Formats: sequence, C-alpha cells, structure tokens
Amino acid sequence: LLLMFPFYSKVKYRFDSNLWKQMLRYALPVLVAGLAYTVNETFNRILLDSSLSTAENPEREVGMFSACYKLALFMTLFATAFRLGIEPYFFSHAKSKDPQNNYARILEYFVVFGSVILLTVVVFSDVLKVLIIRVEAFWEALWIVPIILIASLCLGIYHNLSVWYKVTDRTRFGAYISIVGALITIGINYFFIPEWGYYASAFATLAAYGSMMIISYLFGRKYYPIPYNFRKITFYLGLSILLAILSFYVFNRNLIIGSALLLVFLIILYKMESTVLKRIFLGVRKEKNNSV
Repeated sequence: LLLMFPFYSKVKYRFDSNLWKQMLRYALPVLVAGLAYTVNETFNRILLDSSLSTAENPEREVGMFSACYKLALFMTLFATAFRLGIEPYFFSHAKSKDPQNNYARILEYFVVFGSVILLTVVVFSDVLKVLIIRVEAFWEALWIVPIILIASLCLGIYHNLSVWYKVTDRTRFGAYISIVGALITIGINYFFIPEWGYYASAFATLAAYGSMMIISYLFGRKYYPIPYNFRKITFYLGLSILLAILSFYVFNRNLIIGSALLLVFLIILYKMESTVLKRIFLGVRKEKNNSV
C-alpha cells in the first residue's frame, strides 16, 4: 500500500454522475430482487412459527420443514456454483456473434445435470436423511423433499433464463418477477398454513419459483429471443420429475426400484447425449493431461 501511495496521490478523482446513475439503474432492481428472494427463502418459516399455525407445536413444524429443506442443499450448491461460473461468460459473450445459441446450450446442460441430481437425491433420500437430518422425529416431513428439490431446480433454471434482462440492462424486470414470486410465497403461506402446515410452505416455494421461471421465459421471448430447445428441456425435466414421483410416492422410496429408475434415466440420457457428454468430459480430461 505504501509503495502504491505515490501513484494514487497523483490520480485526479472526480465524481461521474452519469456513471453513478447508470450503476443505480442497473443495481437497484437487483437489490430489490435479492430482498424478494430472501422473502421466498425465509418467510415460510416465519409464518409457520406465527399465530397462523394451528399445530400444537409450531416450532417443531419449523424444525421439520427446515431439516428436510436441507436435502435440497445438493441442488442449491449445484445451481449456485453453475450460476457463479457461467454469469461472467454471459456478459463477456453478450456482444459476440450470435451468443443466443450458446446461451441455449448452456441451459440444456444445466437441465440435464440438474435432472440427474434431482432424481439421485430423491432415490437415495432415505440414505441421505441419516447423514443430514440427525433428528429422527423430523423424518416425518420427508414427504416434501421432492417438492423442494423441484422448486430449487426451477430456481436454477430461472437464474439461467435471467440472462436476457441482465445483458440488455433491463434488470427492473428481475425485480418485478422476484416481487411476483414473493407475493405468491406470502399469499399461499398465509391462506393455507392454518390447514396444511409445512405442506403449504413447500408448495408455496414450488409455486413461487415455478412462476418466476415461466414469467422470465415469456418475457425473454419478447425482449431477447433465445432459441432454447424447448422440447428437449421439457423432456428431461418432465421425465426426471415423473420418475422421482414414482420412486418417492408410488413405490414408497424403495431403494431397489428407485435405483432401477435412476439407471433407466441415465441410460436414456447417455443414448441421447453421448456425443455432448464425451465432448465435455473427454475435453476436460484432455485439458488436464495437456496441463500436466
């Protein structure tokens, strides 16, 4: 710092009001969106523990919901890591030639890997609960795990779809969409917690993030069209959700049947995406070998 002091002392500082206004126009909606996201993530617990709850022990309801929410950690970590890694790419390639095709493929990759994580966590939920949910009494709420996982996957898809308003400086739409999600969260929790308890909170999370995903997609088609392969994305998303529901609710978390369903999904995935998967993993392996 002392060595750099002569340099900084010679710099002429001035306040650029135009740049300041541009920064505020871009960043303030992002701040509002962040606050709305906080509502989506925390407000259900607040209402579960409020006078709305008719449960004999509201704190236990909050504990069960929060504990089972932890099983979505794998999806959350994947989505967060993917977003942090890919957003710089979105901005750096925004003015390149035809970036929309690359954005479309990136979402396909996210949905593919997200679908595998969704089905894997659901199939092995009885194994993971022993490691993550230490209080056995909280296992009663495992029913909501697939709902929360699907909601987290929808949120990750939304973050990928949000590239359109970020690269076009229309971040106000991000604030609008997040506010809609927050209102859905508050509304469903407020009206249905008295009767359904933490089940209402789980479905509120899914409804909020699912709505945000759909609204962002619809607005993106208008302001920054990206040629997403809607048929492929819907197929992987729908198939993984269907198999997760079968494994968890229909076959009652039977590990053998669930593993078979997961294997079927992975075989279908390999048959349809073998070229892409080889390019991704073999390409990474070649880069590592070359670096060595």
